[in-house]
Amino acid sequence: MQGRTVYARILSFCHYFKNILPVFVPPDIIGTITKEEWKMNPILIDFPEIIAETERLYIRPCLPGDGKDVYDAVIASKDELKKWLPFAAKEQSLEETEAGIRRSYAQFWLREDIRLHIYRKEDGQFIGSTGLHRIDWEARRFEIGYWCDSRHHKKGYISEAVEALIEFTFSSLSANRIEIRCDPENTASRKIPERLGFTLEATLRKNTLCASGDVLRDTCIFAKLKE
Repeated sequence: MQGRTVYARILSFCHYFKNILPVFVPPDIIGTITKEEWKMNPILIDFPEIIAETERLYIRPCLPGDGKDVYDAVIASKDELKKWLPFAAKEQSLEETEAGIRRSYAQFWLREDIRLHIYRKEDGQFIGSTGLHRIDWEARRFEIGYWCDSRHHKKGYISEAVEALIEFTFSSLSANRIEIRCDPENTASRKIPERLGFTLEATLRKNTLCASGDVLRDTCIFAKLKE
């Protein structure tokens, strides 16, 4: 999908929801609650259309219609992803993938989970996904997850995107703590927090089922704190 088409879709959705959802018109609500209360109520947080940009990439919330990009990437990367990610270990149709994205889109509006998609600026190519999960808005604690289309491995895209998301989360969401969790044997995933200055705080033993659901696995917990 070309970059200009993606931007047009983003603007279209944002203009539509601005017309029907008052939460995206802060001046209209500041009269009834304080600015501080508005900032602390997550459903009232006004996210930008583009969450973060780097020299090569832009990161935006998932949108209805992204299903084809994600489906094609998962199919191309299935052998690499299925060992670590439950959604890749199961057969899914294009329709099921699109339905999952629409559920994530609803969660985004409720600020329950922030699923983000990564695109290359040069040609609008879908690169992979990242996001903020297991969110505790009161403590301002977030977990970053990510995966990459295997056709774009070893180009530094995920490190670049995650680093930009970390900056956004600390500066725009007032994060106190950001975590990254991964299997100790998932060396590609583990390199991301190690490269970006996270601290390995713990390894939880046999605390989660593997992607196929039949073996208990360990989990490394990396964390980065507000400076």
